[in-house]
Amino acid sequence: MENNQYRSKTSDQDWIKVVGKYNKPDIRKSIWQIVNSLIPYIVLWYLMYLSLEISYFLTLGLSILAAGFLVRIFIIFHDCGHGAFFKSKKTNKIIGTFMGSLVFTPYDRWHKDHAIHHSNVGNLDERGIGDVMTLTVEEYKKLKWGKKLYYRLYRNPAILFGVAPILLFVVWFRFILKSMTRNVRNSVHISNLIIVALAGGLILLMGWKAFLLIQLPVIYIATSVGVWLFYVQHQFDGVIWTRDEEWDYMKMALEGSSYLKLPKVLQWFSGNIGFHHIHHLSPKIPNYNLEKCHKENSIFDSIKPLTFLPAIRTMNLKLWDEKLGKLITIRQYKKMAGSYS
Repeated sequence: MENNQYRSKTSDQDWIKVVGKYNKPDIRKSIWQIVNSLIPYIVLWYLMYLSLEISYFLTLGLSILAAGFLVRIFIIFHDCGHGAFFKSKKTNKIIGTFMGSLVFTPYDRWHKDHAIHHSNVGNLDERGIGDVMTLTVEEYKKLKWGKKLYYRLYRNPAILFGVAPILLFVVWFRFILKSMTRNVRNSVHISNLIIVALAGGLILLMGWKAFLLIQLPVIYIATSVGVWLFYVQHQFDGVIWTRDEEWDYMKMALEGSSYLKLPKVLQWFSGNIGFHHIHHLSPKIPNYNLEKCHKENSIFDSIKPLTFLPAIRTMNLKLWDEKLGKLITIRQYKKMAGSYS
C-alpha cells in the first residue's frame, strides 16, 4: 500500500492487509466511469441548450441532473489526484487535469492542499489547510465580537454552502499565489487555459447569454453539493478530533471520517464518497471499490452510518468542545457559557 505521505502512529497494521487488495484500479471500470459520467453530462448540456427555447424552468430542472454528473466527474478528478484511478501517474494527471477543469479546479493546486488534509484530518494542532475552518470553544471564547461574527457568518449554511463554493471554485481558483510552487502555478495556468478554451468554444456555438444561463446553475449546484459532502465527511455528531500527541491514522479514518449512507441514486452520483472512512484508510482505493471493501470486511461492521437527514442537521454544529469531546452548536455554547469560565 502506497501511503507514505500519510502519517500513522498505530502499531496495529492489520488494516493495511485488509484494504491493500482493493487498491488496484481496473482500467475497464475506470474508462467506463468516465464514459457514463462525461457523455451524459455533454448530452445534458445539449438538451439544456434546446430547452432554452421552451422554458428556462425546464433548463433549471435539467441543470440539477447535470450538476449530479458534474459531482461524479469531480470524484474522478479526486481519484486521479490520489493515483487511484489509473496505474499510470501521467494518465491520472492528464485525465484529472481535464476533469478538474470542468469543475473549475486546478489539478495540482487542489491536490496539494488535499494531501495535507489527509495527513492532518481531525488534528486540532494542524488545522487550516484543505479543511473547513473549525474553532474550539476556548478559541471562540477569546475572540472579540467582530471576529466572532465573522466566524458565525463563515459557518452559516447560507454562506458556507450557498455563497462560498461558487466563489472558491469559479473565482479563487483562478489566481496565482506567491506561496505556490512552479508545478502548482502551472496547474492553475493550464486549468485556466482549458476553461477559456471550452467556454470560448461554447460561446461561439451558442452565444454568451445561453452559455451563462446553462453554466452558472450547473456549477453553482455542483459546487454547493460538493462542499456540503466535504463538510459532512468530518463534521458530524460523534466525530472525533484530537491533539497531535493522541492523533492516530487508523482511528481518525474510522472515527473521524463519516460513513454517509445515501440513497442508492445519490451514492452513484457522489461516486461512493460516502464511504469516507474507507477512503481515509486508503486513498489509493478507486471509488468503485469503496463499497465492496466496506461490505466484505468485518472490521467495518461496527461503523455507525450517518443517514441523510441527520447529515443535514450537522450544519448546525459550529464549535469543537474539548471538554465534552464533541462538536456543539452556538446555542449549546451559550447555554453552557458559565461552565467555560
